[in-house]
Amino acid sequence: MNGTIYVDNNATTRVAPEVLEAMLPYFSDFYGNPSSMHTFGGSVGSKVREARAQVARLLGALPEEILFTSCGTESDSTAIYAAVRANPEKKHIITTRVEHPAVKNLVEHLGKNGYRVTFVPVDRNGRLDLETLYRSLSDETAIVSVMWANNETGTVFPVEEIARKVNARGIVFHTDAVQAVGKIPINLADSAINMLSLSGHKLHAPKGIGVLYLRKGTKYAPFLMGGHQEGGRRAGTENTASIIGMGRAAQLAIDSMQDENTRVKALRDKLESELLKRVPASMVNGDPENRLPNTTSIAFEYVEGEAILLLMDQHGICASSGSACTSGSLEPSHVLRAMGVPFTAAHGSIRYSLSIYNTEEEIDFIIEKMPPIIERLRQMSPFWQQAQRA
Repeated sequence: MNGTIYVDNNATTRVAPEVLEAMLPYFSDFYGNPSSMHTFGGSVGSKVREARAQVARLLGALPEEILFTSCGTESDSTAIYAAVRANPEKKHIITTRVEHPAVKNLVEHLGKNGYRVTFVPVDRNGRLDLETLYRSLSDETAIVSVMWANNETGTVFPVEEIARKVNARGIVFHTDAVQAVGKIPINLADSAINMLSLSGHKLHAPKGIGVLYLRKGTKYAPFLMGGHQEGGRRAGTENTASIIGMGRAAQLAIDSMQDENTRVKALRDKLESELLKRVPASMVNGDPENRLPNTTSIAFEYVEGEAILLLMDQHGICASSGSACTSGSLEPSHVLRAMGVPFTAAHGSIRYSLSIYNTEEEIDFIIEKMPPIIERLRQMSPFWQQAQRA
């Protein structure tokens, strides 16, 4: 099969052709500042308002609750800093052991600077220990931040239920929904979520654009201060073309949600079931029931994820490892460690994350190529040879 087979969509997605088409005029013909008073800039400002409404529709929110940021990481930082600055007397933060580094590293930093942090554990399937979470709530808790769906395993957490219980205690609840938005239905109007983060490049918008949902009435202190943009809640000249692209991507996500949860899910299930059937000593990481429709993390025991990816790349297949070995570390990812995935499996974990652009022909190709790749590497693995003799 010629060309690239891309199943690394939880890392980033291609910009949809419709999104690119919507953006292009705002790099050249319509370059006015959307905050300007003149008609030329005002016409651009109206497109920004349209994009805000499109994102609001995707989330089931009000347009005035949508703040445009530069990325999901900025949205996460803004949410957490907003909560601790708005409640300076509260010095406790609750999050999970499997958060994205955008949350994990920030709260660890705060933990070294006067805050007490509770990291809620997960079980072998990546499901949250809700009893520990609820027991940890106190009058000292400034914010609870729980991701909606895990980026490595696709496991979906019951954030709406958690938000209701957290809000009942008068505590701010934030969710990093970067992986969830556009893949599963979300209706914030019916939730108790105070803040939600998303990133455009995870749903076929460009890199460099993100969103922070801020529920009306939530106490808030800006992260970026300066001009009056975003209602004074996020200063800086608007990234107009990308905002317009984000709006178009939001509309496409609404239109493709059914495809994501039927055809894409069926492709994911086919890939997963065939690989488990054809490759011995393989297993799925994560909750088999509550997970994103596009994601599967499969552990191939006794081989290294980095070596698997290199051989996959020779066939033009792009995926991700569940191990941090590609960054020079021999340690498996913090997510797999938190789940208690065996050492022999964590190192050989591969994440396949599909999109609406994947085809059955591509999935069949991966199914054909993966078993000989694993077999080849196992023949070179002393750990596999030892396991076979045992």
